[in-house]
Amino acid sequence: MDLQTRKLNLITYLAGLQDESFFAKIEDYIFKKKQKTEKDFRPFSEEELLNRITKSQKDLENGLYKTQDELEKISEFW
Repeated sequence: MDLQTRKLNLITYLAGLQDESFFAKIEDYIFKKKQKTEKDFRPFSEEELLNRITKSQKDLENGLYKTQDELEKISEFW
């Protein structure tokens, strides 16, 4: 079953749901999950970005990187 079909099935199920407390639990779970996800992603500060750039430049100078071909070969086994 593809994702679109699963979404439609869930919408149909939720539309027919009569149990207020169960619906509230589902709603709480969704909103808590969304809040947690949003907290996990915060923009980098200017200082963090500059530190990352400096580290990346040093890694490049020291040969601590992988080429596109190397990454593609590695990802074949994921």
